[in-house]
Amino acid sequence: MPDLEITVGGRSFTVSCQPGEEHFLRGAAAMLDTEAAPLVAQMGRLPEARMLLMAGLMLADKTAAVEDEIRQLKLKLAELESRPVPEREKLEVPVVPPGLRETLAEIAARAESLAASIEEKV
Repeated sequence: MPDLEITVGGRSFTVSCQPGEEHFLRGAAAMLDTEAAPLVAQMGRLPEARMLLMAGLMLADKTAAVEDEIRQLKLKLAELESRPVPEREKLEVPVVPPGLRETLAEIAARAESLAASIEEKV
């Protein structure tokens, strides 16, 4: 079992962990140290047990708030997922009238004819 030296509230501690879990322990110690630092700055030198207890309680309070937020978000997600799926909108695409292509072809032919006659006059 690896032994790690961690620092919490300006004090060093040697703790053991399972192989491969060193980074988790360092992360947890950093979180605890983040909570302990303001306590030590405000109250000065505290007994070890009191500093660790206070920092742990502050961290637990933050954890409880996050867990409550997760619980509320899960309820909201469940509510959103339980809503009925809205029906798809039907889009009406106008159909091209049957004679339109022929009419457009006639107009194009007339336009070409007019253009040709204008070119002959110029």
